[in-house]
Amino acid sequence: MRTPIALSIAGSDPSGGAGLQADLKTFHRLGVYGEAVVTLITVQNTQGVTRVEVMAPDLVLEQIHAVCCDIPPHAAKIGALGNRAVVEAVAAVAETFTFPLVIDPVMISKHGAPLIEEGAQPAMIASLIPRAFLLTPNLEEATVLAGFPVINIPSMKKAAEKLARMGAKNVLIKGGHLESADAVDVLFEPEHGFHELSSPRIAPFRISLRCSTTSS
Repeated sequence: MRTPIALSIAGSDPSGGAGLQADLKTFHRLGVYGEAVVTLITVQNTQGVTRVEVMAPDLVLEQIHAVCCDIPPHAAKIGALGNRAVVEAVAAVAETFTFPLVIDPVMISKHGAPLIEEGAQPAMIASLIPRAFLLTPNLEEATVLAGFPVINIPSMKKAAEKLARMGAKNVLIKGGHLESADAVDVLFEPEHGFHELSSPRIAPFRISLRCSTTSS
């Protein structure tokens, strides 16, 4: 049996907690060979994000072409894209994909820093969401895309149905920000209805880092 291959098209988190680095760790843990296309570079750590630089659309497309023509993936995941130009470029090339596409419509970092420019959401809705085999917004992202507050399980289900009508084949609304004892995700499969995926919350941990500078 061939080793499964997955491609992540996303931003870089140098601290390893999100973005490409987290995707590659997950792929490896599941026995999947991971490939990565960089869409944006962040300067961040566990304390916050201080800078975001978006790659040029042609550079993003060249990276995608380089991996797909040599080591074609069996599936791909899209994360933070940064701006409208990159969204439109990735959406255009996604029309040629013959493998499933998971779209995580990343808009804001866990520290609250914007990871996509204002005005890019219409392009995402019009050209990218219809390419999704699975769309995986969190509550804030679902609120922006659906156009109404998504704050509980009933509104999660309502948003999932609306996002499916926008073209996503399946929708998973992530409920990590719910004010509840358990973390509850809502999966909507139009052919099979809703599924609630619940698990106990795990308390976050922090790695203590000591930064120092040296002078000659």
